[in-house]
Parts: sequence; C-alpha cells; structure tokens
Amino acid sequence: MKTEFLHSPVFRAIAVVLAVLAAMLVVVAVTNAYTILSTRDDVHRVSYYADDHYNGIVVLGASVLPDGTPSDILADRLEVACDLYEVGAADCIIVSGGTQGAYNEPEAMRDYCMQMGVPASAILLDTNGYDTYASMYNARYEFDMDSVIVVTQAYHLYRALATAKGLGMEAYGVAADKGNYDDQASYSVREVFSRTVDCIMTLFKMPPRGAAAA
Repeated sequence: MKTEFLHSPVFRAIAVVLAVLAAMLVVVAVTNAYTILSTRDDVHRVSYYADDHYNGIVVLGASVLPDGTPSDILADRLEVACDLYEVGAADCIIVSGGTQGAYNEPEAMRDYCMQMGVPASAILLDTNGYDTYASMYNARYEFDMDSVIVVTQAYHLYRALATAKGLGMEAYGVAADKGNYDDQASYSVREVFSRTVDCIMTLFKMPPRGAAAA
C-alpha cells in the first residue's frame, strides 16, 4: 500500500510542491543574506560623512498623518537627512515618496525639511517613489545620481543600499532609528520578502512597477 502511494500522482504532486517551496526558501535566504552582508559595512553615523561629498541625500518616504505632518518614522528620517545636509555631505536632498489625490508624501517631506532650515532650492521632489526600488531607480535614472547617502531605518536600509549599488550608484547609509515604532514586527517580516523581490528586479534593472502605466 505504501509503495503504491509513493508512485501515485498525489505523491508526485506533493513532492513537486515541496520542492518548489524548498527552492523558494533557498532563494529568499540567499537574497536576504546577500542584501545584508553586502551592505552592512556601508552604514555609518552622520559625523562619518562630514569630510565627504556626495551627489545627493535620498530620504525614503513613509506615512504622512492626516494633518500633513510626517509620522514619527518619517520625521526621524528627515531629521537625519537634514543633519547630513548641515555637515555638508551633499548639496541636495531627494525626498522620495508616493502621492494619491491630496495625499502627497514628498511635499510633506519638503515642508518638514524647510522647517528644519534646509532651503527649498536644495530639496528635490520624487513624486514617483512609490516603493524602495522606485526611489532608488529614480535617483539613478531620473535625477542622474552617481553617489548617494540613503536615510531610512536600519531594517530597511540594507535593501535600499543593495538596490542603489546594483543600479550603479556608490551608496552609503545612515540609520534613522531614534526610538520604537508601531508595527515594527510586521515591517521586519515584510522586509524579508521585499529584499528578494527587489534583488531580482535590481539584477535585471527592471523599470519600477507602474512605470509603464505612468
């Protein structure tokens, strides 16, 4: 009976499914290991960049509150970016995020940077930064950046840097972690799979999702 089951179509189907799942797990593990190990030595404090100069500082978007102010996680990113600008790490800050109707992350990000003392002329808006890959792709191909400092939280920074490097930029980062954030556990779980997706997109230098429709 057992031998018959081992040769049955049901067993073969189960074996194929398990093999596919195992292969997917290997891909996820390898891409995550590569993303982290290839970039972890390129993350430094703001003061590290005081004697260097890069094309731009890229701030990755996050949620904006209904009153138009940045969420805590985004405000921390913007404050670090402004600190980098103040020490002379770059002459401009790219604020990259999404828009939908009246919702506009880049405009809110620009306004916050201006409140922090950065002149409007030094702030570039990327209104098509709907995800991390798009933000890095736009920095390279829309803003013609060869070297960037990327600002986001540590869990997110490795993917952004690996993408930037894969697209041909010299890229370094500063982690903007200033406290605990709501839903951090879900962010970290989602990041595991996002690293795999972006690693594959970067490998083939694919246009950002939605770019063709735009």
